[in-house]
Amino acid sequence: MGSTVTDATEVRVSGVGMTPFESDSERSLTDLAATAAEEALADAAVDPAEVDALHFGNALAEALDESAGLANALAAALGLDGASADRIENTSATGASAFHRGVDRIKKGDADVALVVGAEKMSAGDTRDVTEAISRLVHRREYAQGVTLPSFGGLAAGTYLDRHDAPREALAAVAAKNHANAVDNPVAQFRKSIDVEDALDSPVVAAPLRLYDCCPMSDGAAAVVLTRTDEDDSAADGGAEAGPAPRVAGTASATGTHAVAERPDPLSIDSVRTAGERVFDRAGIAPDDVDVACIHDAFTVLELIELEELGFYERGTAWEATLDGDTALDGDLPVNPGGGLKARGHPLGATGLSQIVELVWQLRGDLPGSRRVDGAETAFAINVAGFGNNSVCTVLRA
Repeated sequence: MGSTVTDATEVRVSGVGMTPFESDSERSLTDLAATAAEEALADAAVDPAEVDALHFGNALAEALDESAGLANALAAALGLDGASADRIENTSATGASAFHRGVDRIKKGDADVALVVGAEKMSAGDTRDVTEAISRLVHRREYAQGVTLPSFGGLAAGTYLDRHDAPREALAAVAAKNHANAVDNPVAQFRKSIDVEDALDSPVVAAPLRLYDCCPMSDGAAAVVLTRTDEDDSAADGGAEAGPAPRVAGTASATGTHAVAERPDPLSIDSVRTAGERVFDRAGIAPDDVDVACIHDAFTVLELIELEELGFYERGTAWEATLDGDTALDGDLPVNPGGGLKARGHPLGATGLSQIVELVWQLRGDLPGSRRVDGAETAFAINVAGFGNNSVCTVLRA
């Protein structure tokens, strides 16, 4: 277990797996996680006995009265005798944080093969319990005043539209685009096409946000196998059925002001901007080098704000780019090709890893033409905790 780290050491995503995201899965949380993990191991052609480290991301198990000791239970289910195992929680950025833990273990020479799994079974609690658990992601003073994440989303959306003189259709266009991308995604929760008018006519949630502006509650799991290679190592290929394994070119995370009310500007999310700057620097690239991106669109307005904070677009222009089709699958910067949180679904612990899985599929060229970004070589993902309290970014290269 573990090897000497050199300047030539690279971390590659050698296998991926993912269950369908659903509103009410019949499977247990451990079963969901094990199914995605087994698929990732098979994709990487890695035997469970080769796994040195297991990192399990889950956010809500205790809040929804499920069992603790999740990493140990999953290790037993998979037969990972002797592997180290831990559980990671970072609210809605749990999946990406677990991924980063695995990358760090390999970079430090503590493991040669790391299995990273994220899973959530939000249907384990009733709607009231889940809503209560998610409400507690905000600062305790804001929670005490009854402020919720949708409330913040509505306030940010209204401010964005007013400040940039953007039409309400700009938010609806984000929803319509991401639903269109999910239609041919077999693991997406909502494989239903909608148009801008459908989004505009859906019920109000937190004005000006409507139902189609908000991600759903979901059950599901995603997993990746990370392996250590050297630059000249022929093992850089994935499993027998996969194309070349994408390289982890950079990872970074950052916290921001926890209490949203204390931020000087409601449209400035420091954690997003800082994590983005760090990951681009570590990967040695600029936003213009990115071919495809997965953006944390828990609310449609967040896709626009994050694209601007990350430097993909100037402030106040992402809405115009969206309406012009720049972020569509065939646009200059395809965003959320798998449907995003909005349509693929948002099981908190699995979301960040589902972004990585989607990007690996894109970089390996595994997908049918109807939802493939042709020639993609550089991919970017951002997974956000709360309303920007903590952001986690990843860059992958083919």
